[in-house]
Amino acid sequence: MLENIRLAFVGVWTHKMRSCLTMLGIIIGIASIIAISSTIMGTNEQIKQNLIGAGNNAVEIQLHQNDYPIDMEGGVPQGIPTVSQQAMEEIAALDNVEAAAQFYKRNIYSSVFYGATSLSNGYLYGIDSNYLGVYGYQIRQGRGFSEADEKGAHKVALLDKDAADALFLGENPVGKTVEIQSEPYVIIGVVTQSSEFQPVINTPEDYYNYMKTSNGKVFVPMATWPVIYQYDEPQSVAVRASSTEAMSTVGKQAADVLNSYLQTGSEGPILYKGEDLLEQAKEMQDLSKSTNQQLIWIASISLLVGGIGVMNIMLVSVTERTREIGLKKALGARKGIISGQFLTEAAVLTFLGGLVGVISGIILAVVISKISLVPIAISAPTALIAVAFSVIIGLIFGIVPAMKAANLNPIEALRRE
Repeated sequence: MLENIRLAFVGVWTHKMRSCLTMLGIIIGIASIIAISSTIMGTNEQIKQNLIGAGNNAVEIQLHQNDYPIDMEGGVPQGIPTVSQQAMEEIAALDNVEAAAQFYKRNIYSSVFYGATSLSNGYLYGIDSNYLGVYGYQIRQGRGFSEADEKGAHKVALLDKDAADALFLGENPVGKTVEIQSEPYVIIGVVTQSSEFQPVINTPEDYYNYMKTSNGKVFVPMATWPVIYQYDEPQSVAVRASSTEAMSTVGKQAADVLNSYLQTGSEGPILYKGEDLLEQAKEMQDLSKSTNQQLIWIASISLLVGGIGVMNIMLVSVTERTREIGLKKALGARKGIISGQFLTEAAVLTFLGGLVGVISGIILAVVISKISLVPIAISAPTALIAVAFSVIIGLIFGIVPAMKAANLNPIEALRRE
């Protein structure tokens, strides 16, 4: 076997130009498949990153009715209790849960003012002491909420950078007073997320899918929420999963815990439900699945063409080496040895083509990534399978030339010029 491999490499080196042209179909096919696979995997990863964001792995669990989030602006649903401390302890004890927090959330429709400047199209949050940690917020100016703020229901607020810029136009907001639903709140700090993330927007569809249209976020202590809206309402819950892959499971388990405390039970129309961003990403990825498969099949056609080229050149090689084959048979070489030599040459030829194709595909994937801003996602198993598949093609298309060489009559072969 090792001698056959050595002779195969000698043959490839002896006929360099012919070997390169023979391998071209294999190279193009493997390079196309690697580049397309990388682009598909990179696009899928980009979709997931755009939806999940900076990687804090936070999942929101909200009340839903008929699979739609309940808007508390329309009134608080009857018979739904507030989230108890016992429920939060159960959620915090779940596997893959790193932290859990309660919060309220409302859209801001010109309900936050600083002088004559209003904040529109943003969000107002009533949060507990764990919320900022769950979402990875850090204090950039001023201070955060203290235990005294929570217990005393102090009218203090935090702004994110977008809200601070929109309301204060570059001024330092710390110490200033804003009106929230006509209630005065003192700004005590500005927060930003530790890992800021901006989705990649390449098309108008990407803009509508991923771009956040909020002009900012305002955070107040959860204890002051009834002061603003004049009534108690059930909270939502945010949990941080230990990994992105665990988000769906953690969201469902936390929702199950909360639903166990609802009087309506599991059959009721109003239930807690986790925001499954991974499922949303999968649905968007599935939309392009058929197109991606067609592209891979089209690229695979060139592998078929490359295999036919290998068969053709091996038949030519059998014709050129007829006397050599006849001499080997005259010296006692069996059919298996002759066919093994030609199969080895075909496999080596396609192996080299596959190897060059993988390298070319990686280079092509990098170029595509630079142009389209899609992350590179080269899969080592895919590359290994591609090379192995190219060798299999060489073996399959090398069978006919190998059998022709093995079945040559040694007397007639020796007579050939």
